[in-house]
Amino acid sequence: MDESFAKLAGLIAGVNGVLIGKPEVVFRTVVALVARGHLLIEDVPGIGKTLLGLALARSVAASFRRIQFTNDLLPSDILGLNLYDQREQRFELRRGPIFAQIILADEINRSTPKTQSALLEAMNEGQVTIEGETFRLERPHMVIATENPVEYHGTFPLPEAQLDRFLMRVQVGYPSSADEKLLLRGGTLAERLERVKPALTPEEVVRIQDAVGAVRVAESLLDYVVALAQATREDPRVRLGLSPRGSQALCHAARACAAVEGRDFCVPDDIKRVAVPVIAHRLVLASGQYGMERIAEAEGLVAGLLERLPAPG
Repeated sequence: MDESFAKLAGLIAGVNGVLIGKPEVVFRTVVALVARGHLLIEDVPGIGKTLLGLALARSVAASFRRIQFTNDLLPSDILGLNLYDQREQRFELRRGPIFAQIILADEINRSTPKTQSALLEAMNEGQVTIEGETFRLERPHMVIATENPVEYHGTFPLPEAQLDRFLMRVQVGYPSSADEKLLLRGGTLAERLERVKPALTPEEVVRIQDAVGAVRVAESLLDYVVALAQATREDPRVRLGLSPRGSQALCHAARACAAVEGRDFCVPDDIKRVAVPVIAHRLVLASGQYGMERIAEAEGLVAGLLERLPAPG
């Protein structure tokens, strides 16, 4: 393992110092970053979704842009557009916020599907196409999207193709009483963010991302991933089970989990630790539930499969 991996502990500690009392949420966020994935945070307002994105960007010294999604937001507001410069007598590209390294897509479900789809190429291929010209995005490139699963007025549910581009979906949840008291003592948001120091450079993050593919996964663990995928497809509570791309995402997230833990090989617990946030949002349930009910049902279903299916020894 590269010495950069040893710095991941400092990155996690720095973000934990800002998002107090949520170590598993922070761990999953770092796993998504290391796995070159994107993160969907589905939770109520005011629990630290924006704070998480800001702290992560500061911890890796990455460029950061926040996009506030509204129903009148246009794809060009995200990607950018060519504007004519009269003095130079030529068109000049005005780059949109998608060109930053870490993007916070705040309340992503408040924009139309057409605007949401502006993120698809960037999230899937690391590039954007503007008026027929393709531009590569600077690595690392990560989208952290948020949405409120309780309020439905004026929202547009994310289509399955968009959901599938997110490596993980997580919930932050309310803090415990003790942690909330620490938050009240910890100063303002700006003061807490000021204490976050870069633990890694963007170049080191890219090196770690490239090395994750070398983490070893035993044949028995591949069989376990396949068994989980098959179980979701055969469960009568599920209308559409985990796709092959979802199986690949689960395997890669398990590799990233092992890497963050400082190992160059996977163990069954790596798969179990990331299975719920990787699989649950990719399932289309037969019940047709939405919002908090869908989250609870899908996560409970995956947790039940993990208990039922025997893990490799």
